[in-house]
Amino acid sequence: MPRNNSLKSVLIIGSGPIVIGQACEFDYAGSQAARSLKEEGIEVTLINSNPATIMTDKVIADNIYLLPLTADSIVKILEERQIDAVLPTMGGQTALNLCKEVDEKGIWKMHNVQIIGVNIDAIEVTENRDLFKELMIKIGVGVAPSRIANSFLKGKEDAQELGFPLVIRPSYTLGGTGASFVHTTEEFDKLLTRGLHASPIHEVLIETAVIGWKEYELELLRDANDNVIIICSIENLDAMGIHTGDSITIAPAMTLSDTTYQKMRNMAILMMRSIGDFSGGCNVQFAVSPDEDEKIIAIEINPRVSRSSALASKATGYPIAKIAAKLAIGYHLDELKNQITQNTSAYFEPTLDYVIIKIPRWNFDKFDGPNKELGLQMKSVGEVMAIGRSFQEALQKACQSLEINRNGLGADGKELKNQDDILFSLEHPSWNRLFHLYDAMKLGIPIQTIHDITKIDKWFLYQIEDLLILEQEIQNYKLKTIPRDLLFEAKQKGYADRQIGHLLGVLESEVFNKRVEMKINRVYKLVDTCAAEFEAQTPYYYSTFEGENESVSSDKEKIIVLGSGPNRIGQGIEFDYCCVHGILAAKECGYEAIMINCNPETVSTDFDIADKLYFEPVFWEHIYDIIMLEKPVGVIVQLGGQTALKLAEKLSKYGIKIIGTSYEALDMAEDRGAFSDLLKKMKIPYPNYGVVQDASQSIELSREIGFPLLVRPSYVLGGQNMKIVINEKELEKHVVNILRKMPDNKILLDHFLENAIEAEADAICDGKDVYIIGIMEHIEPAGIHSGDSYAVLPPFDLSDNVIAQIEKYTKKIALALKTKGLINVQFAIKEEVVYIIEANPRASRTVPFIAKAYDEPYVNYATKVMLGKNKVSDFEFKPRKHGYAIKIPVFSFDKFPNVNKELGPEMKSTGEAIYFIDNLEDEFFRKVYSERNLYLSK
Repeated sequence: MPRNNSLKSVLIIGSGPIVIGQACEFDYAGSQAARSLKEEGIEVTLINSNPATIMTDKVIADNIYLLPLTADSIVKILEERQIDAVLPTMGGQTALNLCKEVDEKGIWKMHNVQIIGVNIDAIEVTENRDLFKELMIKIGVGVAPSRIANSFLKGKEDAQELGFPLVIRPSYTLGGTGASFVHTTEEFDKLLTRGLHASPIHEVLIETAVIGWKEYELELLRDANDNVIIICSIENLDAMGIHTGDSITIAPAMTLSDTTYQKMRNMAILMMRSIGDFSGGCNVQFAVSPDEDEKIIAIEINPRVSRSSALASKATGYPIAKIAAKLAIGYHLDELKNQITQNTSAYFEPTLDYVIIKIPRWNFDKFDGPNKELGLQMKSVGEVMAIGRSFQEALQKACQSLEINRNGLGADGKELKNQDDILFSLEHPSWNRLFHLYDAMKLGIPIQTIHDITKIDKWFLYQIEDLLILEQEIQNYKLKTIPRDLLFEAKQKGYADRQIGHLLGVLESEVFNKRVEMKINRVYKLVDTCAAEFEAQTPYYYSTFEGENESVSSDKEKIIVLGSGPNRIGQGIEFDYCCVHGILAAKECGYEAIMINCNPETVSTDFDIADKLYFEPVFWEHIYDIIMLEKPVGVIVQLGGQTALKLAEKLSKYGIKIIGTSYEALDMAEDRGAFSDLLKKMKIPYPNYGVVQDASQSIELSREIGFPLLVRPSYVLGGQNMKIVINEKELEKHVVNILRKMPDNKILLDHFLENAIEAEADAICDGKDVYIIGIMEHIEPAGIHSGDSYAVLPPFDLSDNVIAQIEKYTKKIALALKTKGLINVQFAIKEEVVYIIEANPRASRTVPFIAKAYDEPYVNYATKVMLGKNKVSDFEFKPRKHGYAIKIPVFSFDKFPNVNKELGPEMKSTGEAIYFIDNLEDEFFRKVYSERNLYLSK
């Protein structure tokens, strides 16, 4: 059946600010859906409050409403535009909840808006735990014994009937918010109360805990003709008890028997058909008993694009959100093309001849005293994905992608060696348990003991043990004597040259030269959805060590853009926004644009954004091999945050051209001492400072500069390890802590300007001319990280004198650093004097916010300047709009109830929202502004 031609205009509801449990995977889904609908000639209107996303960009949707996700905002849109249908399945739980609220108020019906992609009954039955349980029993799908409680007394009664251990799952929440395991009566009261408060309808499911069972997910698509296909099976390495967003996951499922998989497949299809009559995507989660019976029970079903949908799309090459959007407007699966092969039907189930592994990324270091133990409530802030020809290769590549100062799994001398500490870690899983599995085996702890503690399937444990056996074999040789077959095996199993160098006692470069001499070269394989049964048309690659290389370098001039890796606090979705615009600009300039990134949640890793996508770790060895193959004109590091910047030195050392601002200028800005020397030379005010390399020097310097001091290391993002100290004892302790975490780092001590106002400016510079794209004034005073501050664009109470100083200094610094591209400068203002805090000649997290506020593609312009295709004077910048835009930081403290929530120099927010006001009398602004006086009074 062709599409429903009565649908001329569709509203997509976004997911709002990034929070733990709902991250940039929904930017990917919304962007893909919008582009899919626009292909069909449908006018796409989008509502979202997140300025850092690509989906809120004119390149994606026809009409964008940067408004709060509320029923009032929906009404405003419906009154201004003719909307035929709403697609609420691309914005996570936030979008579904808003759609349901608007429906209950009769607003969709009043405006004749059709709900597509899901129906209200499906939302209700999947979120209402009682209805879900009843339906599963009715259709013969097993569930854990459970009760529904909407009061404390009822919950206590249910617990007595079911017996411990129990699981408490609040209804209508996100990322497992409020969910917990309860092992004893003593802890039940507190956790029940927490769960009831977490649910917007004050309701929880209390169920028997199936601790130690294996967990699986299936991603499904269904069309209006009731055709259903399974896109991907995903297995959790961790047993039931750890939120799937915090679990290491593998696709396809590795340890599931075919008989059980077929049963699970049939159950999932039955569940999707039973929850409602709709066309679109679905995610189903199961638990399987870890015995020969492999008993299956359903955990939950989500009638929307989920966190795992982005992972499954990147894992298989099957664009779930894109196809789901087309199904929602009436197409059948057999009418749509496979987007990878372009000549087979979308009505097929992808086949994988490789393994993908996802490892979550945590940011526990940003919080004082968090409970780091993983459980039912999600705590990770991002994730990486790796593709390999084997589980072991994918595992090593995933570990190399994490950016946690590890070169892979093991073989770097950083293992834990205390048996009691290792056993505690295995029993109380946290961010490092994977590495401690390796450490346990290396120490000689038996596989059976590890399995008994962790409940991780022995197949995975044996795979890790096999890596240790390989390492022992390698250590029997020297670099000169190692057999080619053994070195080739190590590379096939994912070992980095650095790891092999550690085992052999030589440098990474020596291993690289040895394997080149032995003709052990990295090759690239296509992600083709069909295990090479049909020819793929999409250039989406991963690396391995085999014979045939499927990535053929063209004769075109090429530009490589380095991505920002996994999301984390201080480096989030805003850098992916910049990378996407960089890719698009390079293509517009006639270059072949190549993307390297390892984040499955992002738009930049969508296979049809760049001319060529390498889904690889943003890790030197992998990047260098791609550069050697592609021979680009240059590499852009300015857009990928600290991840890309940290590779600039090596690129420069190896003679690889950095597009835009030079490495020397980037390095000067990051080296706090050298940058302050530059300011001194230009007679630009800055706080008194000094550079130290140990605690003794810091005490000596503090007596010259005076307290309070801002202590900060070089080459960090998001204010990592920055702190204000007020005495010598605090100073010594913090410097020692920094050097323990970051050995050999230069530490800058700044005299902290108390009660100063903070502001920042972003600009584009071509080396001669500078255009300031925006000046923002922070609500909070200096001392609160800029990412955690409310920021107002343009400034609301800075004097003309202060603004003139900001403009003058921004231009002087941009030119002094010979900036080509973007630059961000941060200021502290005290008694009408503007002091420089820092400058970053790269894309900042505020650029997307300014671009959305002023409706200008600034990153596109900056990239063309970097490439030398345009000067600043070539662009016709629009007149500035009247009114103000406010950047609102958003936090996920609810995931860490006992942490120190006080804000300071180190960033803690996970996302941001944008809010527009016409004048300074706005009630919201007055409320926020009053907080400045509160901070100053402290």
